[in-house]
Amino acid sequence: MFIEEMIPAIVEKYESFTKVEQVIADYLIANKANDDFSIKAMKERLYVSEASLSRFARKLGYPGYREFVYQYQQIFRAGDHISVSSSAVVKYYNDILYNITRKVDEQQIERIVNWMGGAKHIFVVGIGSSGLAAEEMKRRLTRLGIPIESSDQRDIMKMRAIFQDKDDLVIGISLSGTKEEVLFTLRQSHQKGAKTVFITGNRRKHEFVDEHVLLSVQKNLDSGNLISPQFPILVITDLLYHFYLNLFQTKNLLHQETVKVLSGEQM
Repeated sequence: MFIEEMIPAIVEKYESFTKVEQVIADYLIANKANDDFSIKAMKERLYVSEASLSRFARKLGYPGYREFVYQYQQIFRAGDHISVSSSAVVKYYNDILYNITRKVDEQQIERIVNWMGGAKHIFVVGIGSSGLAAEEMKRRLTRLGIPIESSDQRDIMKMRAIFQDKDDLVIGISLSGTKEEVLFTLRQSHQKGAKTVFITGNRRKHEFVDEHVLLSVQKNLDSGNLISPQFPILVITDLLYHFYLNLFQTKNLLHQETVKVLSGEQM
């Protein structure tokens, strides 16, 4: 294996690693110093066993850990670690974009966009990085004159869910698909008659979700160790934005006027 291929290879194999092996992978991907990578040092640093280090190396095609770490150290001797890490990040982004282009359901996006166009109010919720993505969705779609609000506050989500009705659209965002406050908001809103959309990396379906938008994600993306966990959510936001403009051409003038006003304020 070439030196420049090592970090991308670890990223590519990441999902096949055990949790302990992923601890090793996380450290090696993030590491930027030519440290002591001996078995003894790694065992003490990461609290992993020699057997785990050996299995990790073999999964990457090396006879054992010593052979792997010898080549890993060449990265620093060659002074190429920054470029290697960069290639790993770019590969991660490319993999997600490739999966999105293969899996995106344009008819589903059109259905959601039609609901957006007919909704009296849109409420987007998420927690943590998903909450930041919800706020960005609100900022983007507000430019089109869409009546949309967002929240990452648990109590506000629950309170607002009770006041949704058949004229509203509620969008929940959760990479893991397990945030109870987001699920509660979708469940209660659905019971009140609102349309519900769940943007998530979890394949589990819920009877209270009208449209389940499955994100292209890789394991531990929500930890943000390699790239921003918001990235696949922002891609979906861009798709909604683009499809909305295409389906509601009358909004284009409003969009242009909004941009002019914002530009004028910045001058």
